[in-house]
Amino acid sequence: MVGLMMALLLSVSAFAGSPLQKGVTGIEAIDTLKVNEWDIPTEHNSLLTTMLFSVLPGGGQYYTGHYVRGGFITAIELGLVYDVFFNKSFQNDRVMEQARPFQDSVSRYTQLIMETSSRDSLNYYYNRRADYVSRIRAYSDKKMEQEDLRKAEMAWLCGVQLYGMFDAFGIWYNNHHRSVELRDMKKALLWALLPGFGQMYNGEFGKAGLLYMSFIGSGVSVWTSQNMVNYYLDRKHALEAEANNSADLDRVTERVTYYRKNRNQYIWASALLYLYSVADAVVDALLSDFDNPMHMAVAPVLGGGAQAVFTFDF
Repeated sequence: MVGLMMALLLSVSAFAGSPLQKGVTGIEAIDTLKVNEWDIPTEHNSLLTTMLFSVLPGGGQYYTGHYVRGGFITAIELGLVYDVFFNKSFQNDRVMEQARPFQDSVSRYTQLIMETSSRDSLNYYYNRRADYVSRIRAYSDKKMEQEDLRKAEMAWLCGVQLYGMFDAFGIWYNNHHRSVELRDMKKALLWALLPGFGQMYNGEFGKAGLLYMSFIGSGVSVWTSQNMVNYYLDRKHALEAEANNSADLDRVTERVTYYRKNRNQYIWASALLYLYSVADAVVDALLSDFDNPMHMAVAPVLGGGAQAVFTFDF
């Protein structure tokens, strides 16, 4: 009996590995099983239309019937659009408005310094002017930080849009070219050395889009954070040269440390994300035929009856 069962297992595995019969049992109830969410039936199967709609936030997902996912993409993109193009502009105008009275005061005390001949008055005017200059610099720092954040958010916005387009293409691709064939792990590993290519080799275009979104957002965040480090380092050196008050120097030093920490976190996140993408591609290749219906078959048993047989190839 053991020998017969082994023979049946080998015959089932050989049948499952046949390129002509891969994933086909001849049993309609099994062959038509949905193996994942990509198989949501839709009458909208045009690649050109899918990609054209994907230019709109979540449009490709709406067109292919994935409304929940499309809704998330639309909400995230609209939120970022509002913050980048409207909220940040409002904040910038507000900072400029708050700084304007201090700019006028600096101009006024500069004029008084040029006109006065009294040493006591000169010292008073100079200290008042220095105080207003310090406040203007604080507003200038705030404006620079807002611009840094705006650039980073713009990068994440572009990344989300790119993800939406990759994901829409992935939906179309898997609706037309669904495969439960076992993919080569070595090939997946080699392709994965190029970020996102391992996922595309496995047909996981949505994952590739997520990776590119994260790499774009993290890369630009590293760049903008380094720009802020350079900006505050220049401010720190200027304050040290002027022998300015320690409060301003401490604040600027704290901002240098803060943006260095941000930069390093994004660098580490990018490195870990790359390692994860390699591991994810290999695991997906390993489990690429997990949904193959030929892994389960019903085999006859001598003496009557039948027995379920399950195989797992690795």
